[in-house]
Amino acid sequence: MEDFMIKVAICGASGYTGAELLRILRLHPHVQITAVTSEKSAGKRVTDIFPHLVGYEHLMYQPLQPEKMLSQADFFFLALPHAASQEAVDFFYRNGKKVIDLSADYRLKAPDIYEAWYKTPHLYPETLQQAIYGLPELCREQIKTARLIANPGCYPTSSILALTPALRKKLIDPDTIIIDAKSGTSGAGRKADISIAFCEVHEGFKAYGVASHRHTPEIEQQLSLAAGKDITINFTPHLVPMDRGILTTAYGRLVSTIDTKTVQQIYQEAYQDEPFVHVLSCETMPNTKYVRGSNHCMIGVKVNPRTNTLIMVSALDNLVKGASGQAIQNMNILAGLPETTGLQHLGLYP
Repeated sequence: MEDFMIKVAICGASGYTGAELLRILRLHPHVQITAVTSEKSAGKRVTDIFPHLVGYEHLMYQPLQPEKMLSQADFFFLALPHAASQEAVDFFYRNGKKVIDLSADYRLKAPDIYEAWYKTPHLYPETLQQAIYGLPELCREQIKTARLIANPGCYPTSSILALTPALRKKLIDPDTIIIDAKSGTSGAGRKADISIAFCEVHEGFKAYGVASHRHTPEIEQQLSLAAGKDITINFTPHLVPMDRGILTTAYGRLVSTIDTKTVQQIYQEAYQDEPFVHVLSCETMPNTKYVRGSNHCMIGVKVNPRTNTLIMVSALDNLVKGASGQAIQNMNILAGLPETTGLQHLGLYP
């Protein structure tokens, strides 16, 4: 195992998630980065764009040319914008490569739902049906034998992990779920956009994508599996003036009387063998500072007896457990490596 090396290509390596893949994989003992792509930065060194990525001075960005790249790597990470991954994912998959797509292009199983929310048709429905949803805590056995992983979105990861134990144990009425989530600005990607400019975000706090955010059907798809029935949720995201992190607060009406300690025990049993999900004590609630820069997700639960409501709170780093770290976790599973390989680092606090 010491000499086992995985040749990895990162398509779209000049964005935040691509940079995080490079940062985390720098110390992965079984990975060699053999190719990185960027249309705008082709011909430049990685350290020309990201000086903090010391050790990648030799690595040059190239245009995304799937045919040319096919022989360069065994694993392909695609950190491209939504709709831009479809063709390349299909090509690499059909040519026998292992693919982890960080966009939303292969997350939704129904092509018509994808088209309705992303305003573009899915051109590869057969390949779409081969994709496995890459949330290891729920889909680990399917991931082990897959070749195409649809890496979950950041909001869905925090929401699904927070709600699944309660739904599986039928603690709450699925029809009463409300999800209120807050994200740092890196969730919008590394791009020029007035809505995420410093003066627009600093000292402000706003809801966006109200009743229309594209992560809604992804959350509903996975929570419906946990609940054993089709469900519809109210999901409202908010933009917080910080770089990274997601704090999600979910609410559900309890179907019977139960206390906080009992719910906490149910959650601890559900995640007791999970290296990256931590259920906090009844006296502690998650904070994005606890998980910043790490692949960990922290969950807190509280029963409000006055309203017979279960409140579930989760915190994660949207660029790590919500994107690149989770993608590497999936790569480890696909490669037969210990799941925590290269991901043992703790959160940066304060």
